[in-house]
Amino acid sequence: MESKLAAGAAPIGTSLPREVWRLAWPAMTQMLLLTTVFLVSRAMIGRHSSAALASMQISGPLTWSVVAVLTAFSAGTIAVVGRAIGAGDLPGAAAAARASLGLGLGVGIAVAIPLTLATGPIAHALFPNASAAVHSEAAAYIGILAPVLPVVIAALVAAASLQAAGDTRSPLAAAVVGNAVNVVLSALLIFGLGGFPRLGIRGAAIGTAIAFVLEAVILLFVLMSPRSPMPCWAKPCGADRDALGRVIRVSWPAFGEKLLYHAGFMGFVAIIGLLGPVAMASNQALVSIESICFLSAEGFGIASGAIMAQKLGAGRPDDAGRAGLLASGMCILLLTACGLLFAAIPRVLVAAFTSDPEIVATGARALYVAAVAQPFMAFATVMGMGLRGAGDTRTVLAVTLLCAVGVRLAATWTFAVTFDLGLVGVWMGSTTDWICRSALLWLAFSRGRWRTVRV
Repeated sequence: MESKLAAGAAPIGTSLPREVWRLAWPAMTQMLLLTTVFLVSRAMIGRHSSAALASMQISGPLTWSVVAVLTAFSAGTIAVVGRAIGAGDLPGAAAAARASLGLGLGVGIAVAIPLTLATGPIAHALFPNASAAVHSEAAAYIGILAPVLPVVIAALVAAASLQAAGDTRSPLAAAVVGNAVNVVLSALLIFGLGGFPRLGIRGAAIGTAIAFVLEAVILLFVLMSPRSPMPCWAKPCGADRDALGRVIRVSWPAFGEKLLYHAGFMGFVAIIGLLGPVAMASNQALVSIESICFLSAEGFGIASGAIMAQKLGAGRPDDAGRAGLLASGMCILLLTACGLLFAAIPRVLVAAFTSDPEIVATGARALYVAAVAQPFMAFATVMGMGLRGAGDTRTVLAVTLLCAVGVRLAATWTFAVTFDLGLVGVWMGSTTDWICRSALLWLAFSRGRWRTVRV
């Protein structure tokens, strides 16, 4: 049996706080660099035109939702790979990684084709009040990114496999390279610098697409190389079919969770669309700012899910529970600090994405509400990912259905439309969702059903 150290687990004697941080900081940095791809594009797009920035309220949530839903089976990847790593079963971990990659590519292709063809009608259906210019910019952006979705999904599954095996540094290195390429290409193509054509939002999409493809190439090379923490390069065997069944069994509730959440999320952003172009552009600036915090939380969540899966595989459920709590607590401290920054300089933060004074003023008011949400978002994100890593995806599905769909949509409509609070009401609705999820996930964790889930 392979040693856990060789498989990427922590060295024997490593304390849990150090083990969490060892996995969390590269994952967190990688997620921050991943969102920087979008942040850089949005900042440049905002300087290019207000219509282009407002269009990201359509194209951004739509592409993000599609990717998030299709990568839901990475929850099964982390649970199955992590359990195998904890038990010292490297061939079993490799089989799960290979099966997940094949599934991701196949589903990605099946979705990318219709999305590419139906971009225009989807944008008009979800955002009927947006201007023709905003619809045109959104369709141009999605039309370029949609065809590369299968590659993006493969990259995310490869990253999840490596992270579950304890290798969070390779995804970080890939993100560094992809981020650098995106910054350079986006600047050249959006504004037509250095003799390149001035393509506006199309240039941003091209830069982002090339960056994602490059990251996928790097991650797949690492995963399939002889030095990989799992022998994925070896000839597949019959174990792949069994591993695929296990991945699907754990993942289908996560898939349902993501599908429900993002269906609700598209309803959420459709409400924002009813508020007009100023609110849409302001919200994009706020999403860009908060994404730094959210993806930091996902970094801790990756560490929580991987370690909880590994500890359960090694027969150490108490250590798994402590790891989940440690990751959640560390993330709460970080995001609370972010919330204090939001409250201290809201106008400065929003102004980094646009010079329009009305957009800045609208966004700054809502950023105070976002500040309150940060510790709740931290706990709900990390604990949810930890429970998925433990294999308890059904509990997270139930919580998402109640809070992220029912509570968020009802609260957002009440605050933003019924009480006429506009974008401030939108963010009050999302904050209510995070508080609801935090309470229910804490209850689920305390009851401990996740300790006995089989994957």
